[in-house]
Amino acid sequence: TKWAKQNLLLEGKKEEQIYVTGNTVIDAMAYTIKEHYEQEALQWAGSSRIILVTAHRRENIGASMEHMFRAIRKIAEELEDVRILFPVHMNPKVRQCAQKLLAGHERIRLIEPLDVLDFHNIMAKSYLILTDSGGVQEEASALGKPVLVMRNTTERPEGVDAGSLKLVGTDEETIYQETRRILSDRSEYERRSQSKNLYGDGHACRRIADILTEHFVKDMSYA
Repeated sequence: TKWAKQNLLLEGKKEEQIYVTGNTVIDAMAYTIKEHYEQEALQWAGSSRIILVTAHRRENIGASMEHMFRAIRKIAEELEDVRILFPVHMNPKVRQCAQKLLAGHERIRLIEPLDVLDFHNIMAKSYLILTDSGGVQEEASALGKPVLVMRNTTERPEGVDAGSLKLVGTDEETIYQETRRILSDRSEYERRSQSKNLYGDGHACRRIADILTEHFVKDMSYA
């Protein structure tokens, strides 16, 4: 991204050695997103607004993750028109915490981790995303999905500046209030749900291939 380029320049890298291509993960969504995708968890959600949750960061495991999950359960208890889908990370500590605080609620579905095709399609059909992940922030921005980032910092500042991402930390009340706000304020939701090419426009692979061809292949000698 342009932001990443500026960081490299500040580190003293030569500008002629830096190429802004975007992330190839955005290219991948052109192949993974299916117009008529169906999945059992989506059928369970029906016409409800889907909140997709991911949580796995090691620094959040423990008290912070408990705060996150309590806020999520509170949302499920208070709002009848939402369904919360949570592909639970394989880390035993994450699973234990999820089972303790989120299992057994009729509007929360804990499911196994998803492959990239399933995850991208469920993300595309979600209304809102709560995450402490990194890559999800990029993919969701490209899909026009608002993201509440359950961390105090992010290495994807482009999305914060553009308004598609909002850092909400791991405080239970803050997560709860910010989630309620975006679910109840239509203008706030629409402001944050505009699809933006912050991390690529879907042509990163071609740019990378062209750069490699131009600068390396032409210099190769053949026997």
